[in-house]
Amino acid sequence: MRSFRIGSLFGIPIKLDLTFLLVLPLFAYLIGDRVAAVADLMNQVFGAGLPIDPLTTGATPWVIGSAAAIGLFAGVVLHELGHSLVAMRYGYPIDSITLWIFGGIASLSEMPEDWKQELQIAIAGPIVSVLVGVASAIAFVVVPAGYPAPRFVVGYLALMNLSLAVFNMLPGFPMDGGRVLRALLARRRPYARATQIAAEVGKLFALLLGLFGLFTFQILLIGIAFFVYIGASSEAQQVVMKAAFQNVTVRDIMTPWERLNTIERDESVATLIQRMFQERHTGYPVLENGALVGLVTLEDARSVPSVERDAYLVEEIMTTDLVTIGPDADAMEALQTMQEEGVGRLLVTDHHNELVGLISRTDLMTAFNIIQESGSANPASRAGTAD
Repeated sequence: MRSFRIGSLFGIPIKLDLTFLLVLPLFAYLIGDRVAAVADLMNQVFGAGLPIDPLTTGATPWVIGSAAAIGLFAGVVLHELGHSLVAMRYGYPIDSITLWIFGGIASLSEMPEDWKQELQIAIAGPIVSVLVGVASAIAFVVVPAGYPAPRFVVGYLALMNLSLAVFNMLPGFPMDGGRVLRALLARRRPYARATQIAAEVGKLFALLLGLFGLFTFQILLIGIAFFVYIGASSEAQQVVMKAAFQNVTVRDIMTPWERLNTIERDESVATLIQRMFQERHTGYPVLENGALVGLVTLEDARSVPSVERDAYLVEEIMTTDLVTIGPDADAMEALQTMQEEGVGRLLVTDHHNELVGLISRTDLMTAFNIIQESGSANPASRAGTAD
């Protein structure tokens, strides 16, 4: 998500995603457009005693809609802050809280694997939403009847925050209820297995929610269902891979130096292309007198027109801003680094910054598949193959 920072709370950066700037006016419009219907519902169900005419005169509905929309997202921030503060209490730093089209996300630098910690972090958000809802309900009672617009806003926020708490506790992993489910499952199961079960339940919930949204023509519910389904699948895969790569290092998977295909910086691009075709590799460390000076890929070679490849040298197209990793780093760290940097391979260097190997995304996926099939990690029986 593309976002920008608007401030911080308790040292946690608060960010707005660009999609939030679109959904906030939409929410303000939708709330303002339904002021009369919502007020009538509150009168019938809760005996609120809200007069309809003052709420629907002139620009009042749009002022109410704007205030309620801002208050609603403020409640979302508090909800995420509840998660964040409990996580920080257990020593998990929070990268940021971001408001976007589907609400808010608290970005934890690491997810807890202790079921008690995850349970408390997960339920903290809904508890805060309940408290905000109760506080709004008290404000509704306290505000004099002569101020129907403020009473409507706080009454609406009371209903919505309580509804938010209930909705988030549904078992739609990675929603709060899904995380509570995983925490309870992890009491007697391995963390990875608990995640798989919670993810399957979450995907089923997402399908049902998506179908409900489709048949009732509610696009927002369809979007939430898509987000839940993708989130459940992604996190389950990450956790399973982390469990599989436990105690597996980069050294166990990488292609070692002595088996590595390299190229000199003064070779032509035409030679590089020919070697790529013959050796079926798409990335080469570039050396000068045995020292690492760069990395060249098929994408780099393609930047040179075919008729000019004899005239260009590897050093002219290679990347010198190298992304490296140590041989003793965790295999999962290597995968995360590739994802963060948007690269398909990492050069492996020792503490003297000398090249000792290369690890690619293909190496990691092959090793993961072997571990999954064999049920164990045996580095001695695996050999990396650079792509």
